[in-house]
Amino acid sequence: MVIRRGAFLALGSAALLTRPAAAQAPALRRLSVASAQDSDAVACLYAQEAGLFRKVGLDVTLTPNASGSAIASAVIGGAVDIGKSSLTALITAYSKGIQIVLVAPSALYNVESPVTGTIVRADSPLRNARELNGKTVSVQSVRGSLQLATMAWVDNNGGDSSTIKFLELPPSAGLIALDSGRVDAVTLANPYLTQAVSEKKARVLGWSSEAIAKRFLLTAYFTTKEFASKNPDVVTHFAQAMAQSANYLNTHQAETVGLVARFTGALPDVVKSIPRETFATTLEARDVQPYIDASVKYKFIPERIDAAALIASGH
Repeated sequence: MVIRRGAFLALGSAALLTRPAAAQAPALRRLSVASAQDSDAVACLYAQEAGLFRKVGLDVTLTPNASGSAIASAVIGGAVDIGKSSLTALITAYSKGIQIVLVAPSALYNVESPVTGTIVRADSPLRNARELNGKTVSVQSVRGSLQLATMAWVDNNGGDSSTIKFLELPPSAGLIALDSGRVDAVTLANPYLTQAVSEKKARVLGWSSEAIAKRFLLTAYFTTKEFASKNPDVVTHFAQAMAQSANYLNTHQAETVGLVARFTGALPDVVKSIPRETFATTLEARDVQPYIDASVKYKFIPERIDAAALIASGH
């Protein structure tokens, strides 16, 4: 039997039409995230690199920003979907009626592996908290988490934090100011803290954050209540990927030295030497409340907040 070419093509086309359509992968949901250039952003960076976000249907872009207050403004204004910030900035914003919620935890403070502290020059005569009375201390954000920790540490160790002048400077500028004598001390987080001490230009005066509690949440990812209510699946999937990343990083820190170095600008050898953060895998009110209580004590906020009210429903 002879089948003409045109008939063959027609049969082929008909056969193709009867085959089931190839499964199309669902489009990834784009999600913009902002963080200061801190080492605890590595959990988000690793989730990107390892494809953890893509597995839950998210295409995440992480953008570095200068400070928690700038990030909060970007999230509240809708320029960024989710931000990472210190709890102090978030608690202060919430106390002012700004409708934000925590959607995923980040770094936990662990007294056995401190990652923040107050440093002075190696040749400084200052030896204790009392001797900081009347002095100038640089912090990344005035009335931010590092100032709160410094005030609590000074008062808990015989000093008077009300006499201290706090100056807002980025970590690198704070170290320059310390070296030149413009400030008497700087309260820093890693990797800047360890890098300054490893260069033997500075020494630790006190592990200031331990004055808040032995364990508490340092930083968290947040969004607006409106975004969370309109995008519950996105928020849930983001938290799931972050929890998976946190679980892995808590036992595989050496694998992320390059990620931290690239994001923060710290030298890889310094990153290798620093005590790394412990990452929380779930949002717990008990890890948030100590910061709230310290914020009330130092009048960063006017009244106590129940930590559970800050956490997005379902988390």
